[in-house]
Amino acid sequence: MWANDSARGPCFRPVNITLEERRLIASPWFPASFCLVGLASNLLALRVLAGARQGGSPVRSSFLTFLCGLVLTDFMGLLITGAIVVSQHAMLFDWPAVDPSCRLCRFMGVAMVFFGLSPLLLGAAMASERYLGITRPFSRPAAASRRRAWATVALVWAAALALGLLPVLGLGRYTLQYPGSWCFLTLGPAPGDVAFGLLFALLGSLSVGLSFLLNTISVATLCHVYHGQEAAQQRPRDCEVEMMAQLTGIMVVASVCWMPLLVFIAQTVLRSPPAMDPAGQLSRATEKQLLIYLRVATWNQILDPWVYILFRRAVIRRLQPGLSARSRSLSLQPQLSRRPTMA
Repeated sequence: MWANDSARGPCFRPVNITLEERRLIASPWFPASFCLVGLASNLLALRVLAGARQGGSPVRSSFLTFLCGLVLTDFMGLLITGAIVVSQHAMLFDWPAVDPSCRLCRFMGVAMVFFGLSPLLLGAAMASERYLGITRPFSRPAAASRRRAWATVALVWAAALALGLLPVLGLGRYTLQYPGSWCFLTLGPAPGDVAFGLLFALLGSLSVGLSFLLNTISVATLCHVYHGQEAAQQRPRDCEVEMMAQLTGIMVVASVCWMPLLVFIAQTVLRSPPAMDPAGQLSRATEKQLLIYLRVATWNQILDPWVYILFRRAVIRRLQPGLSARSRSLSLQPQLSRRPTMA
């Protein structure tokens, strides 16, 4: 409970905004358009994935299962959180009056953490799977099954959900954020708030860092196979290069979208003197920074499906026909070199 308000629930802290300002900045058209574009993008990616999963190697099938889990996560994240935000912007309802017990606010806080952290953890899981498949192909079964891939996705979802439920169980708090249309973790000086904020920021940052490290090693290994002495005998298949291109794109998008918010959370909860006063109020500048970084992070849910859609071999061959012809000629060189010559 905040120092200056014992009548309202624990999720309602003072927010630096008036009702007139809310009317001016809380237009429902921007979040509605944003959500519609994101939902349509993810639906398109799911349709393309459904066609790509027909046939193909077991390794590629496993990778597509991870991608399917990622796209499903992004789709449901936009659908659930977007429905709350758009409804609030459209009706401008008084959140404390509608949700005095803070159940809706806690639900949205859990959803924000779950759908924010899951893509980062899935990216790290996909990077680990490709790292093992490229650098240590004999240290695991020849082909990771689709069932095993779905089990890994479910494990990632369970871990993200467990973290999201920690404030509900007492570690940290979910509170209403500027401009009064969404709930998220509290950037306050209380030990629980600091611990949960750092846990969220560090786990997200470690996921991005692990993805970067493993993807770098995997790409370097593929480049070595392409240009090393054994290139003529062990040239990588096109699907391996395609999967690494897609995974690298997903990693870059996640880094650009999420790292500013993760760094900002860690800096704010560790700030001395604290960024939040005893009444639970943040400065206007801090409130606006958090909102901007959050909006940048949500672009990850829109860009993820387009990384897969645009980085497919079929699209690249249409854009660069010469690249496809060169790839085919290179793959024929080992066969030509092994043909007997006429005496």
